[in-house]
Amino acid sequence: MNAATACSTVARRLAAPALAGALALALLMPARAQLPKKEDTFNISAPYAILIDYDSGTVLFEKNADQLMEPSSMAKLMTVEVVFRALNEKKLNPEDKFVISEHAWRHGGAPSHGSTMYAAIHSRVRVIDLLQGAIIQSGNDACIAMAEGMAGSEARFAEIMTQQARELGLTKSVFANPTGLPDPGTRVTARELAKLAQHLIRTYPEYYRYFGEREFTWNRIRQTNRNPLLAVNIGADGLKTGFTKQAGYGIVASAVQNGLRLIAVTNGFKDHKARADETKKLLEWGFRAFESRPLFAEGQTIGDARLYGGAQGRVPLVAKGSVRLLVPRNSNERLLARVVYTGPVRAPIEKGQPIGALKVWRGEHVVLEVPLQASEAVERGSLSQRAFDAATELVINLFRAGVQKL
Repeated sequence: MNAATACSTVARRLAAPALAGALALALLMPARAQLPKKEDTFNISAPYAILIDYDSGTVLFEKNADQLMEPSSMAKLMTVEVVFRALNEKKLNPEDKFVISEHAWRHGGAPSHGSTMYAAIHSRVRVIDLLQGAIIQSGNDACIAMAEGMAGSEARFAEIMTQQARELGLTKSVFANPTGLPDPGTRVTARELAKLAQHLIRTYPEYYRYFGEREFTWNRIRQTNRNPLLAVNIGADGLKTGFTKQAGYGIVASAVQNGLRLIAVTNGFKDHKARADETKKLLEWGFRAFESRPLFAEGQTIGDARLYGGAQGRVPLVAKGSVRLLVPRNSNERLLARVVYTGPVRAPIEKGQPIGALKVWRGEHVVLEVPLQASEAVERGSLSQRAFDAATELVINLFRAGVQKL
């Protein structure tokens, strides 16, 4: 069987239910000529930026979102993900204590003149305190101490960071240390930082609250949270700022208004004021300019995938839950939706087996991608059915080879 990427529009599926009928026209029918309203357009001076809807993952704005960049302290989001996961899996206890080594103190503590929680050299600090030091105070000493305590060294811990990034579907991001201090081996994309933030909020609600804490005191030194958006009235409750001379000023931010949570990532600003002002404006624009529309109800068939050697020729595909999309208010823009998978898919199929994704394009950009799975089990077909599928595939492959030679 020669697998190929299969795409099919979902116009028929979208138009069928009353729930999505109106949206089907907005998605797949040509729009009337209409100029965007001035207030519905946005630009930003940062070289890297993205704005997404937390619930659906809909991309509302992006600028160089897939280009690798230096994350500075925003890399600490991956550091705390490793620690959060260990806590969730009971491999680590919040009351466990790690030593502040001379290396952690010298390169991340007071002598380093960088961001620090001011932990005393050779002191033993609880994991839960180190987490707060890393999240609220951006303490490099806290991050190094957790890395050494869990993996023995920064380098080994960084390998775990990259490995877990791949497990989360972050295919480009790489990490060389737990602090985000300048290193050519640490690079991320704005899109993947947004996905990481989405994962942290969804997976670790009991620890996410620390991102919104306004201050933390350690070693009798009180420091306020470095996130400037927590102090303005836009519903911000996280996540992490970053700065180095090489990278400029950046932030991964999340805010909630009227039950809608948006996640913004910006990086490369020339000063901290521009970072705060323009990221605030980006979030405000997102809340003002977009509204949520339903695409598919939970359990509703979205499309189907062609099978090879199955008792039936196709298998219906569904999402794990309902599917919604944020769209510009009062807009008739054309969006294109397709089911994309590598197929034909070899039988047998288990119910719930991952098969492809629903992708929605706005122009050249994918604004929504939802994993799909088989809605039912399909057994292997009879010998005659498998022989027929093999013959069909042979004809299709011959046809493709002929087309490619033309």
